[in-house]
Amino acid sequence: MHIDIYGFREHPFLMTPDARLFFPSTVHSRAHAHLMYGLAQGEGFVVVTGEVGAGKTTLVERFCSDLDPASYVVARIMTTQVAGDDLLRLVADAFHVPCEGDKAAVLRGIMTALRSADRRHVLIVDEAQALTPAGLEELRMLSNITDGGRALLQTILLGQPQLRRLIASPDLDQLRQRILASFHLGGLSREETRSYIEHRLRAVGWTGNPSWDDHAFDIVHRYTNGIPRRINRLCSRVLLAGALEKAPHLTADLIEATAIELEDDLGAGMVGGYGSAGGSRLTAETESQIEALEKRIDELERSMARRERAFTRLMDFLAELTGPRR
Repeated sequence: MHIDIYGFREHPFLMTPDARLFFPSTVHSRAHAHLMYGLAQGEGFVVVTGEVGAGKTTLVERFCSDLDPASYVVARIMTTQVAGDDLLRLVADAFHVPCEGDKAAVLRGIMTALRSADRRHVLIVDEAQALTPAGLEELRMLSNITDGGRALLQTILLGQPQLRRLIASPDLDQLRQRILASFHLGGLSREETRSYIEHRLRAVGWTGNPSWDDHAFDIVHRYTNGIPRRINRLCSRVLLAGALEKAPHLTADLIEATAIELEDDLGAGMVGGYGSAGGSRLTAETESQIEALEKRIDELERSMARRERAFTRLMDFLAELTGPRR
C-alpha cells in the first residue's frame, strides 16, 4: 500500500470494524458497561444508539469477544423493513433453527432451541431503526419465553438515533418496560480524538513516524465531530497524502487541505459528510432537542399511565364500598 514508507504492520484506519483496535473512550466504555450490566440481569433488552460510524459495531464486536462461547450462544441479524413473520425467520436462521413452515412452526422451533440448550442465548439486532413496530413487538414476545421462571433470551438493539423515536411510540409501552439499559453513543471529545488516533497508530507499530502537529488533531476533530468512522476516513486520506509527499511530519495545513479535498469529493454539506460548517452543529443541536422531547413525552406517557391505574383502583374501591345498586 502507498503508506508503506511509514513502516506500519497494517493500515491503522481501515473502515472495517475491528475489535482488536477498540478504543475505550469515555462514551464507549460507558456503553460497554451498559451492555455488561444488561447481560448480568439475564433478561430484557439493552438499547445502544449512535450516529452512522459512531462505533456501535466495533463496540459489539468487543462485547462478543468478552463472552465465553461455552456459556453463551450469540446470534446477530441485520434488519431491513421486514414483516414480523420474516423477522422471526431471521431469528430462527441466526440460531440455526429450521425456518420453514408457518409462523407457529417457526416460533415452536425457536422455543424448543432456547429451552433445550444449556447456554444462555443473546440476540443482537443491528440497524434496528429499520424495524417496524410489529417487528419490535415480535421481539418482545420472544422475550416472554421462560423456563422455570428464567428468561431464555436477551436482546440487544443497535441502531441510529431514529430507533429512540421508534421506541418512544405509544404503541410500544410494553417493550419500553422491558428495556434494562439504554445508551446513546456520541462523538469523541477533542482530547479523545487525539488519543483515538494515536491508539490506532500504535496498534500497528507507530513509533512517531510520521509525527503530527499538535493542532492537527484539533482540525481532525473539527471536521469529523469526533465520529470514529469519519476520523478513520479522514486520517486514512491524510496518511496517503503524507506518503505521496514522503512527509515525515504531518502539518495542520496538510490535514486542513486534505479535509477540504475530502469534503469536495464527497459533496460538501451532504448528510453523513464532515460538515465543518454550521450545518452539522445545527443537526446535532436539533437531534439533542428531539431526544429531550422524546424523554419528556415518555415521562408524560408514564405519568398518565400511573394516573389511569390509580383512577381505576379508586373506582374499583368506591364500587366495593357502595356495593351493587338495587
